[in-house]
Amino acid sequence: MCSINGFNFKYNDLIQKMNDKTRHRGPDDSGVFESNNWSLGHNRLSIIDLSDAGHQPMQSQDKKFVITFNGEIYNHLEIKEELEQKGYTFKSKTDTEVVLYAYKEWGADCLQKFNGMFAMAILNTETKELFLARDRLGIKPLYYYNKGNQFIFSSEVKAILEHNIESGLNYDALNVYFRLLYVPSPATMWQNIFKLEPAHYIVINKEGNISKTRYWELKNESLLEDKDQIKQQVSELLHDSVEKRLMSDRPVGVFLSGGIDSTIITGIMAKKSDKVNTFSIGFEDTEEAEKYNNDFQIARKTAEHFKTQHHEYVISSKHVLDNLEKTIYHMDEPISNHIQTVNMLLARNTTESVKVVLGGDGGDELFGGYERYYYNSLIEKLRLVPGAKFMMQAFGKSSDKLDTEPGVERYMSFFSQKEDIVSSFLKENNNSEVLPKFLSERFFKEVNEKDFTRQFMHTDIQSWIADESLMRSDKMSMASGLEQRVPFLDHRLVELADRIPTSYKLGSKGLLFGSVGKHYEGKIILREAMAEYLPEYVLNQPKWGWFSPAAKWLRGPFKPLMQEVLSKSYCKGTQDLFDFNALQNTLENHISKKTYALNTLWSVMTFQLWYKLFMDK
Repeated sequence: MCSINGFNFKYNDLIQKMNDKTRHRGPDDSGVFESNNWSLGHNRLSIIDLSDAGHQPMQSQDKKFVITFNGEIYNHLEIKEELEQKGYTFKSKTDTEVVLYAYKEWGADCLQKFNGMFAMAILNTETKELFLARDRLGIKPLYYYNKGNQFIFSSEVKAILEHNIESGLNYDALNVYFRLLYVPSPATMWQNIFKLEPAHYIVINKEGNISKTRYWELKNESLLEDKDQIKQQVSELLHDSVEKRLMSDRPVGVFLSGGIDSTIITGIMAKKSDKVNTFSIGFEDTEEAEKYNNDFQIARKTAEHFKTQHHEYVISSKHVLDNLEKTIYHMDEPISNHIQTVNMLLARNTTESVKVVLGGDGGDELFGGYERYYYNSLIEKLRLVPGAKFMMQAFGKSSDKLDTEPGVERYMSFFSQKEDIVSSFLKENNNSEVLPKFLSERFFKEVNEKDFTRQFMHTDIQSWIADESLMRSDKMSMASGLEQRVPFLDHRLVELADRIPTSYKLGSKGLLFGSVGKHYEGKIILREAMAEYLPEYVLNQPKWGWFSPAAKWLRGPFKPLMQEVLSKSYCKGTQDLFDFNALQNTLENHISKKTYALNTLWSVMTFQLWYKLFMDK
């Protein structure tokens, strides 16, 4: 794992500065390549072939092509063998060199051959053409600036900001952020700085003209029917995916929670190795310690079950408070998630033992682990039942979502913050139309009314996973030079899961209108396919989620910080953006438990800290 940097002119000091800004991503080596038209930089975290032969930027033997690469190609040995049969010779054992010659042989079509995670730039020194690409699921980040005759790219925005560029606040992104709590690609919170969307590549020619192409997507292929065959395929692909991601010349561990996904990964690893390192994090004792440490305690039990070498870390509110600013700095973009600093502290402790970890990201989105999928599927059925709304009200359940049409309206009813809350504090440039317009244009030009739950999952894979979940996983692990791999997001498994009927994924254990936590059952087919790795105490627990005591922290140790950042005097550049009196009232009502406002308060706090770090210069 590494960082990649570059721009379309020659300036040694500047490319060195970009490398310096992203050195945490690749602490083992650093390099620069310069031509009259391009400057390329690289920082290396050595995972495959630890020798100097893996130094980047790497040139082809004929000097025609130069690559700076971040990621892992898990099937690179098979591709290497194919290239050797075509006459290519290799000086290293790295996957980077395989990618370089695969591009030389097949051009952009090489992307179809790769099984892995990556962000890459390849320069043709003869044509002066640059090729930029990002992996299918967006596991590795890639940003670029494009205005006038300047084109700049990097793994992180902070390196792009080393340039003297026009990068003011993007007010459309601001409106999206406070409603979704993150900004989906291609936008960022800066004007003129963009995220390259997952499964896309860009070509920049010597005249500076840019073309962007999508090279992979889920195609709504026909659903599979044979349940036993599906289970067999899921099991075979998951085993193969985990085995591929154990490829490393440095030790590999796994982030172990109390959930199904990381338990399955741990079980497969334990089957293949006598020594598995697992890592978990919990919170120091509070009056409600059991609630917040449920995953922590189950993970301990699972580690004993699989006889792993288990590493536990316990943190306090002070640990989070002391590292909050550093978290936001490493995230680059404001993403409001109170678990981010916990992620970073877990990664920081883990890197003392291993340099590669496997995580369970993607299992919920692929196999229906979230309540929102069950509720949406239930709504699809209930809308066909006369009197369903009355029945729900009789059971004391909200029926508001029953009135939503499939598409933008339904999606926002699950994901978007309540409009009256956002409008109560966001004043200048507040525009409630930005988000629905963006969602409509990006994801819902056509609506699958027959199976909107499937389209809902598609949208989460393209947006939520890439721009919130994976962005958080990448930035928080790479802040400490730790590589995180995600077996569930092998594109073959993603394609298979998309063809599994939602009825095989989602179910109810009891009353139709009962408590979801007690009666909703997700990931049914995954549970059945991988039952050999799932102890009863994991199978029988309700969907829990990974909580932190953040709402309590805001009432106690975080209160002074909150009062400071929710003040008009805190940050000059945001004085006219918010109604600070309304925000202070929201804080006081949360502290007194009159209302619960964690999302609102955390999103504003995150934005204020971010703005002061990146914009208020």
